[in-house]
Amino acid sequence: MPQPSIPPVATRKPHSFSHHGIQVDDPYAWLRDPGYPEVNDSEILSYLKQENSYFENYMAPLAPVVEQIFEELKARQPDDDASVPYLKNGFWYQWRFEKDAQYRRWYRAPETTPQAWQLLLDEPALADGHEYFSLGALAVSPDGRRLAYSIDVDGSERYTLHIIDIQSRQPLSTPIPATMGSPIWDAHSNNLFYVVVNEQWQPLEVYQHSLLDTEGEDRLVHKETDTTLRVSLDLSQSEEWVILNYGGHTSNAAFVIPRDDFNTPAKLIEPRRDDVEYYVDHGNGEFVIRSNVRQANFDIYRVNEEQPGQSNWQTWVAGDERHYITGHVVFKSHLLVEERIDGLDQIRVIDKQDNQHYVAFPEATYEAGIGLTPSFDSPTVRINYASMVTPNTVFEYDLTKRSFTTLKVKQIPSGYDASQFTTERLTATARDGVEVPVSLVYHRDTPVDGRAPLYLYAYGAYGHAIAPGFSAARISLLERGFIFAIAHIRGGDDLGYHWYTDGKLDKRTNTFNDFVDVAKHLIQNNYATAGNIAIAGGSAGGELMGAVVNQAPELWGAVASHVPFVDVLNTMLDETLPLTPPEWAEWGNPITDQAAFEFIRSYSPYDQLRPGAYPPIMVTAGLNDPRVTYWEPAKYVAKLRTLKQDSTTLLLKTNMGAGHGGQSGRFDALKELAEEYAFFLHELGVSNQAPTTSA
Repeated sequence: MPQPSIPPVATRKPHSFSHHGIQVDDPYAWLRDPGYPEVNDSEILSYLKQENSYFENYMAPLAPVVEQIFEELKARQPDDDASVPYLKNGFWYQWRFEKDAQYRRWYRAPETTPQAWQLLLDEPALADGHEYFSLGALAVSPDGRRLAYSIDVDGSERYTLHIIDIQSRQPLSTPIPATMGSPIWDAHSNNLFYVVVNEQWQPLEVYQHSLLDTEGEDRLVHKETDTTLRVSLDLSQSEEWVILNYGGHTSNAAFVIPRDDFNTPAKLIEPRRDDVEYYVDHGNGEFVIRSNVRQANFDIYRVNEEQPGQSNWQTWVAGDERHYITGHVVFKSHLLVEERIDGLDQIRVIDKQDNQHYVAFPEATYEAGIGLTPSFDSPTVRINYASMVTPNTVFEYDLTKRSFTTLKVKQIPSGYDASQFTTERLTATARDGVEVPVSLVYHRDTPVDGRAPLYLYAYGAYGHAIAPGFSAARISLLERGFIFAIAHIRGGDDLGYHWYTDGKLDKRTNTFNDFVDVAKHLIQNNYATAGNIAIAGGSAGGELMGAVVNQAPELWGAVASHVPFVDVLNTMLDETLPLTPPEWAEWGNPITDQAAFEFIRSYSPYDQLRPGAYPPIMVTAGLNDPRVTYWEPAKYVAKLRTLKQDSTTLLLKTNMGAGHGGQSGRFDALKELAEEYAFFLHELGVSNQAPTTSA
């Protein structure tokens, strides 16, 4: 097929609707296939393929650059990487990437003979013949004889659950389709709970599957009728209770079921109430609960397992405006509390006598969290650690001796010297006077005089903080003279729960304003120059990209918008879509609330496109994406092509066999990142000189 020399132009078809007395025209509404999630409309597929061909035509001259960067990225990945083994129920477990493998193999070895590794699950074999592959769950029964695992082979995030006998490899049941999350085994290894998604990809039901009753139907354990909520399953650290959570973005509740008897009626901890969240763990005969019932930054409570209602909760650890409690894990001898203090991760350790200390970390700015420690009575805990210059590290921390043992540091085979790089943390003043943190890293030889290209990244939604962590891939940009910056904008919870709520609903535009104001601050302080800034974001971060392009197009030299949530108004008006009802708590409900309708329309990137000049933009989509449907980025690009009054680049790449996360193999994903980097270099006019070595 010949490569097109001019961009494709999507047909405009009259379509309009009226809501709250306001008429909205949407001539690209036809790009949504009425048979979705099946996409078979020939005109739609033809348009997407034309856009893909145009993308390939643009990238063809850049192929040597893409290949060079890809080889650099690949060279920083160990050929035969492996996880730190962990011990559980008499076996050591470990995953491994073997040489040039796209996917992991999972192994285990008996505790008594730890070198006798046996293959548990072969992802490359399961992925063979599929354009896309994702392992969703891997759960071994307590007796070590059975394995439940789930896979997705099209990116739709509807996982098929398989249950097999580990020794014989024979199936113990027919595959169970459309599941989500990890199943939970009972203590006797005969039953498991699992979550099912409906046709709208909403996880609303929990079922029990029995291996003792091969003829009967699986028992419905819980069915949620409120489509704004979701259900999920967890196992307490003590492994004595299954925790069945149900809730939305701003409120939730939990049932508990004893693991040794799945037929026991579920016990409700506390009824769900608006704007109240609580999260349950268990150990030593009591439930330990993290909740915002008293104040927004959460507290830790303890309560006897016999009468777990809120009236019996006793405060154990109190949060406050400075101490934001983000997680907790109960061990036999200690409680571990994850906190964020002044935007910096902390781990508090509390023993049975309520003696407390914070884990002391070696750098002034970093990210840290509790790692995989499956044993309830372990005297040590694993901690995951990284910084902008320190590769991902797994520590074992002795809870009593307060000492570290390094178990693994991510290896950079091509060589890496942290001393070659400088990291900073500064604050930028937003237009409403709020101080927004910014994390930066750059090569020590890069001048901070406004000449260097800047890569500015953010997310800013759902209370998801972007930590100042490490990226081996980022080195390819740093060695080409880029300064890399993370804007810790409102909408995430970087500085506390209020940081999240100050960037949602009717305060959503704070997120966009923060990003623009951070860029202007960096320009004013010689970290960048207007028009020489590359920006990137995905999903809700892609919405951010669309909004800041509309607000300040002159600042950006190149934009990568991955699976972007840009058609906000239309999506929030369509309650048949899987994520719409649960998302009203995040964005507002424009169906019933006119103010929400008008506010969303005022910032929705697709609705706010206007004739004018735009920076170079690369947009990606996934045909099977259940989170941001493919037609959002497709409509956005189609409309923008008719409105942009310049000759700058506008690209749309749709993964025809993948979903929200793009390509699934570790090297395929790196190739897509290499394309983004090559796009930035080309559009910013940055030479692809051989990178300076940091070895």
